[in-house]
Amino acid sequence: MTKLTHLDSKGRAKMVDVGGKAITERVAIARGAVEMLPETLALIVAGNIKKGDVFTISQLAGVMGAKRTSDLIPLCHPLPLNQVKVQCTANEAKNQIEIEEIGRASC
Repeated sequence: MTKLTHLDSKGRAKMVDVGGKAITERVAIARGAVEMLPETLALIVAGNIKKGDVFTISQLAGVMGAKRTSDLIPLCHPLPLNQVKVQCTANEAKNQIEIEEIGRASC
């Protein structure tokens, strides 16, 4: 059985001491998709959403969220991000917007 690093011997949450780790480049990749009505996707692709360009707004939100990861996820250390890339792609066959985010940090 794999030991969970963020739990103590009694199963209580604890923050891991990362002070002794060597600095290395770390990469995290997250992927997901948002399914919607075909009409909604057509409006997004055509750039006809009243609040603006959905792809650009989504990219900015993804970068902003990555920069605040330690505020949003309990026990997460602040990460010195080197780069965050967010790619949003319309998949009209599945009525989805596919999202991929890649974060790089040296820590």
